[in-house]
Amino acid sequence: MTQNKIHIWLRAETKLNEQRTALPPQTAQTLINAGFEVTVESSKNRAFDDAEYQKVGCKNASFGSWRQAPKEAFILGLKELPEEETPLTHRHIYFAHAYKEQSGWQEVLARFVKGDGTLYDLEFLTDETGRRVAAFGHWAGFAGCATALDVWAYRQIHGSEEQFPKMTPFSKQEQLIFHLKDRLESAEKKFGRKPRVLIIGSKGRCGKGAMEVIEKVGLQATGWDLAETEKGGPFEEILDFDIFVNCVYLKDGTPPFLTHDLTASIVRNLQVICDVSCDPNSPHNPLPIYNRITTFDEPTLRIVNGNNPLDLIAIDHLPSLLPRESSEDFAEQLLPHLLDLKTGSSVWKRAEDLFIEKIKTIGLSKKGSSSEETQPLEHS
Repeated sequence: MTQNKIHIWLRAETKLNEQRTALPPQTAQTLINAGFEVTVESSKNRAFDDAEYQKVGCKNASFGSWRQAPKEAFILGLKELPEEETPLTHRHIYFAHAYKEQSGWQEVLARFVKGDGTLYDLEFLTDETGRRVAAFGHWAGFAGCATALDVWAYRQIHGSEEQFPKMTPFSKQEQLIFHLKDRLESAEKKFGRKPRVLIIGSKGRCGKGAMEVIEKVGLQATGWDLAETEKGGPFEEILDFDIFVNCVYLKDGTPPFLTHDLTASIVRNLQVICDVSCDPNSPHNPLPIYNRITTFDEPTLRIVNGNNPLDLIAIDHLPSLLPRESSEDFAEQLLPHLLDLKTGSSVWKRAEDLFIEKIKTIGLSKKGSSSEETQPLEHS
């Protein structure tokens, strides 16, 4: 199959407080200059105004109209699609959260099979070595650690009984760092010292982002990685820290880092946990002490009550705290591969093969089609 013009349809996000996008205006302009057709759904929540897209030559479409998009269009998004039972007929590029047996994963994949659509999961776009080609990991770690510091400082200033308030995104990183420094300074005056911070997974993308925040606000943190965790948990040493930020990538066979018995310990400094990995419904979750995510509107979940409470942050779109910067960085990583949609590079071939493999695990298979518009990508 040879397509003269690839059509990318950027759908509006429906997840509450999600302001990021996989395709900022500048990236869209690069695609248009390369001969792509780009349609952008109108969105009041996106960090970039509709007018910014129109200025660079994108076509405008109404909110949620991707369902009626031309069959050959690639539907590009970030977070989950609305929960429906309707078949999915297009080729979708987004984070589906369905390949690690998360809650509802079989239903998600079944929708693609029913509609003869295809999923190219952004989390599983990989190069020849298996490394992801585009990820929000750095910004997830950055925002997660920043939020943990903010929650800890707020508790010292206002007391542990007052609920941490609703979070709102920052337009620039500098504004976030200024806010944190000010709040940490006030907290230190009340608490008597700076917080002790532990970051597990400190050498990965996510962990490096968390470490960057620590450096920018003038603190120090203890970093653990494979060498420190290879013996397997649970780890009682985590209780010695005031803040614990989990940045590990979920995989099979990871022993729990903490348990309910440990967190209930009377002798515990730990006050705040941020689970940046944030996959409570996965059987491989290394923090099986909670079972639901938190949100920007309600950022914390109280794990332990009483005189020494323990709060947990588990927001599954943390980079939305800095939506413009995180979107631009992610899109810069993804752009070379979007440009390769014209030829169907090995990155897309692997993603398509994985989709076919995953639907087979639930006893389904992709339909064949004689229509040129719905044939798999050609691969170079």
